[in-house]
Amino acid sequence: MAKKLSHYDDAGRARMVDVSGKAPTRREAEASAFVQMKPSVLKALPNNPKGDPFEVARTAGIMAAKRTAELIPMCHTLPLAHVAVDMRLCENGVAITTKVVTTAETGVEMEALVAASISALTIYDMAKGLDRGIEIREIVLERKSGGKSGEYRRAKK
Repeated sequence: MAKKLSHYDDAGRARMVDVSGKAPTRREAEASAFVQMKPSVLKALPNNPKGDPFEVARTAGIMAAKRTAELIPMCHTLPLAHVAVDMRLCENGVAITTKVVTTAETGVEMEALVAASISALTIYDMAKGLDRGIEIREIVLERKSGGKSGEYRRAKK
């Protein structure tokens, strides 16, 4: 772990890290989130009067990944080559996975996490009329590759 926080200068002021000296490389990141809901809510989702919550959430996640630098102050604006948002129905909710790819000087972990988060929030928004007790859980980075720090893979519990 770094001894010095990279987003602060020597005087303790917040700063964006200068990545201009780094070579662009292929970088990927995958994240996930889980939206826990009652089986009765899951069963009602296909007939949602607001529309298909999964396609709206997929679109929201893709859009959010592209706007990460506008949401997280120290993130760099990155040219995203690919953003994927997938959802899988489970017996107690919706599992969301995201993948983001770029060729740039810095990684796309935040873009993958933002895509997962906004997708989960969108599912909540689309289904809150059925149950306000829906819970968003476990927003995590699953994997990242590329860059100086190399490969990271979340340990499975």
